[in-house]
Formats: sequence, C-alpha cells, structure tokens
Amino acid sequence: MMKHFLFLFILLVSCSKAESQQAEVLGIPQSRISEIKNFIKDKGYNQDLAIFINFKIPSGKYRYFIYDLKNNKIVQKAIVAHGSGSVISGSNALKFSNIEGSYQSSLGKYAVGGSYVGQFGKAYRLKGLDPTNDNAMQRAIVLHSFSSVPDVESERATSLSLGCPMLSVNAFKETAKYIDKSELPIILYAFY
Repeated sequence: MMKHFLFLFILLVSCSKAESQQAEVLGIPQSRISEIKNFIKDKGYNQDLAIFINFKIPSGKYRYFIYDLKNNKIVQKAIVAHGSGSVISGSNALKFSNIEGSYQSSLGKYAVGGSYVGQFGKAYRLKGLDPTNDNAMQRAIVLHSFSSVPDVESERATSLSLGCPMLSVNAFKETAKYIDKSELPIILYAFY
C-alpha cells in the first residue's frame, strides 16, 4: 500500500514539474508566472488569465502567450510585433523606452483596458502599471492587430509597430474572445 502512495506522489510531482517546465520551454519563465500570480493576488484583476510577451524571443517566433494561471497552461500563443525604435542596428538585442516619440516598446505590467475602434480596427487600451511603461496611455500604446503580422512562425522578423504590441488579425480575434469575456482587467506582462 505504501508503495502505491509513494508512486502516486512521485507521479504527481513529476506531472506538476512537467507542466511548469512546459511553460518555460514555450517561452514563459516560471519566475515570471509566479511574479504575476503574486502581483494580482487579492487585487481587482482577472485571477485566471494573464498575457505574457517575452521580447527575448525573436519576433518571427511565438512570443505572445495567454496563460491559464489556474491550470498552469498556455491557451494561446502568437507572433507579436515590437516597436521600430526598439531595433538596434546590427544586433539581435532590443532596447526599450517609455518616452513619447521613441517608437520603442515598453517593458512591464499593463492592465488591459476597454476596447475602441481606431485606425487598425478594434484595439484595447493598455494602462502601464510600472515606471517603465506608465506613459502608455499618453503614448497611445494599445493592443491591436495588423494585417502584415503572420499567423505562423518563421525565421523572418515580423513587421514593426510604433511601440504597440501588434498581433495578426486571427490571433487578435482569438485574444479578443478572452478579453471580452473577462469581467476584470487582464494583466499583460512584457519582459526581456
């Protein structure tokens, strides 16, 4: 009987490690997930979902993830553009800024706000919650789609934005389903 309990315990531990390692393998370090879980705890944010953007991953690859915080799994992954000003000529590294007119992406936590219809169609306002992105509203940094962002990964870099995280039209539609269903703001966390 004790052998069965021991086996079951080892199986459960290895499964939970595999789930957390799956997220890490797919581009979200476990430390970032834990950070967001602690940040939203007992606050007026969606406790079930968070959006992560890992700008360390090349732009032609999946680096945008909607993560199910309760079940520890990725429910959507997509390609996301970064700002044209974030490009460092002759380098794969990126730079980031919170300054209006920089055309750079900003790092940090955002609360995904209400939607509106603008020049790119439906978009979601992003309220910067950190000193590294607290000018997001003033800079009109929003989550939106753009037709030249592909759905499928490739070795080629995707198109560039003026600082906004841009998704493909299809990825944006899928994301919108999650955001529109949520009664509380979802946290988007961009990191490097």
